[in-house]
Order: sequence, then C-alpha cells, then structure tokens
Amino acid sequence: MDEVPTVAVIGGGPAGLRAAEVAAEAGLRVMLYEGKPSVGRKLLVAGKGGLNLTHGEALDAFVTRYSGPDTPPEFWTRLIEAFGPSDLRQWAEALGVETFQAGSGRVYPKALKAAPLLRRWLARLDALGVRIFARHRLSELSPGDRWRLEFDNGVTNHADAVILATGGGSWPRTGSDGTWMAILERLGLPLHPLVAANCGWERPWPDAVAAMEGEPLKNVHVHANGTSAAGELMITRYGLEGGTIYQLGAVLREMDKPEITIDFKPTFTRQQLIAKMESVRKNHLDEAVIRWRLSKPMRAMLSNGDWMDAKTLADAVKSFPVPLVRPRPLAEAISSAGGVAWAGIDEKLMSRGFPGLFFAGEMIDWEAPTGGYLLQACFSTGTLAAKSASAHALHKYTRRDSNP
Repeated sequence: MDEVPTVAVIGGGPAGLRAAEVAAEAGLRVMLYEGKPSVGRKLLVAGKGGLNLTHGEALDAFVTRYSGPDTPPEFWTRLIEAFGPSDLRQWAEALGVETFQAGSGRVYPKALKAAPLLRRWLARLDALGVRIFARHRLSELSPGDRWRLEFDNGVTNHADAVILATGGGSWPRTGSDGTWMAILERLGLPLHPLVAANCGWERPWPDAVAAMEGEPLKNVHVHANGTSAAGELMITRYGLEGGTIYQLGAVLREMDKPEITIDFKPTFTRQQLIAKMESVRKNHLDEAVIRWRLSKPMRAMLSNGDWMDAKTLADAVKSFPVPLVRPRPLAEAISSAGGVAWAGIDEKLMSRGFPGLFFAGEMIDWEAPTGGYLLQACFSTGTLAAKSASAHALHKYTRRDSNP
C-alpha cells in the first residue's frame, strides 16, 4: 500500500493544474495525466489575449455572471467566497507574477503573457512533488476499492480519488474535445450535451453589411427575450461576434427563433433623436449619419430601409431587429456549456453515484461571459474539487489502514 493516499488529476488545464497544486499542498501523492504532449495549452491560448485572469467587480455582482441548469442555490457565492478574485491575484503574486486591474475591471498579469506564469506554476508543482504524465489520454475509468484508470497508450494505474478536469468541448486542439463524455456515459452519469457558449452567431448579410466585415458596432445595447447586454458587436462574414452576443448566448439558445434587437444609440431617447432631425425633409439616413453620429456599419445595417421620416428611422435605430440562424460550431467557441449535470454531483463537486470521483472546470454544466469569469471558475472549482478529493482520500486511507 502507498505510504500516502493518491489523487489522480485528469487534465492539465487551469482547473487540473490548480487541483493538483491544492491536493499536493494537502500532503497527498498527486499524479496529473494530460493527453497532449504538454500541459497548459489552453492557458497559453488565452494568454494571446493578455491572459484575463479574473475581474475586479464586487462579489454580489460577480457571482451573478454564472448560470447553468439546476445549479445548487448559492453555490457560486460559496465557491467564489472560498477562492475568489483577490485570492487568485494573491496566488499569482506568490508565483512572482504581478497583476493589474484595467479600467474595464478585467485583471491581467502585468506582462500580459501566460508563459511566465505557467513556467513558474510548473516549477511550483514540481517542488510539491506532483508527477505529470503527458501523452496519457484517459480511455476508461472503473470504480472499486481504488479507482482504476486506463489510458490509450496501454498504461494502467490506480488512485484513491480522481479529479476529472479535461475541459469542455471548445478549442479541441488544446485537448478540450469532449471525448470524455463517452467514458462518463458508460458509468451512467447524468450528462447534458456540450454546446457552444461565448461564440458568434450566424446571420446572412446583404452586400452592404457584408462589406463591413471586421468593423465594430461600439457602445450598443443588445436585447434578446427580455435580457440585455451592453458593449460591442463585431460584424463578421457569417454574422456577429462580440461580448454582448456572448452574454446572450444562453437566452438565444432557448429561443425557437433566435433574434436580437440592437439599440444603436442607448444614450439618447427616441424623442431626442427625432428632435435632432427637426428640420430634415429628405435624405433622412444621410442626415442621421451626421446628426446622430451613426458609424459606417450602423449606416450599412440601416441602408436597406425606406426611411421617409425621422420617426420610423428613430424607431429602427433604437430597436433594430436581427434574426439569427444558429451559433457557430463548438470547436470555434471560446467556451462550452453542457457536460456533467448538477443533479449528478454534490456541493463538494463529488459524483453522487461514485464516491471518490470529482469534477472541476468546464466539464460541469455551467457558463459565464468572457471577462475573467471563465478562468476564475476554473481556479475556484479546481480548488474546491481538490480540497474535497483530498479529504475523501485521507478519510478512506485512514479507514483502510486501521482495518487491514
């Protein structure tokens, strides 16, 4: 029998690396398995955008950014309170990585890179005794007195507790390809299909709008089925991208006929816009471009209308409908929703049907907008899963040791 209990972590992304760190700090023997040739690949991809670690907004607003079907009441409040944005910043600074909060509230490393943080993190894991096994892709997971893990390279091992943190289904080139769903289906765990979250939506454009590809619609308000988001949209060859439509993804997926309405000028009322056009008798759109300061992509989107008066044009500017066809493919999404249903796990992120099996990160059915919320949740769930798995493994080991 091993001298100390063993925790196996499957997945070398942010959630898995954090879980390995916390379990090792608790004194357990930790083995981390990664299917790709190296760990931290998704972290490095995120680093190309500066590595938005978390967000600095108040906790009561922060926790409302998370959603998911049947999420336990107050779960996110308890989770973020236990390891939140300030904890994450302190953790980074303990690695020698200084952070700063931008005017948007987003928190980044001062270097705006992921590689320095990852190198120092891996050195810390090595010092803690974490053993990392690359090119080990999980192929089977079997419960028993100890969990049996089988990998596609023929390796078999055992562990007292297992933390699954292999990511959802977005960015499959980094290893988050969702193939673990088949393993959990064989165990009979409740799962929801993986779907694209924080992704663009398709909409065929007339030529005038298609010519605006890459142009932003700045400072707009976007509405869908009673829910609103403020910020920017980006016109693409296939439709729309951008933070505002990302935030509305869950609402749009529930609509039979997904559609958004855009308020191009949210700082003005309809009446104020009409008043600015008081003397206009013709060429209403051309005059509105000047008087309302409509951008080129806004003008292009309005160009197919027959605007005979300021009132109908103001109505369109304040509530411009955009029917949508479908979200972009999962492989293109920034993150995914779906995965392990909350009904199948407890408040400690352990499987209800299989004691000793824990989950962290995007494998669980939750979603959040971009802006630091995604990485924060990976760190927070990795922390909780590791603390829970460590306690479980230690308790199980103690019982086994006292009853040889």
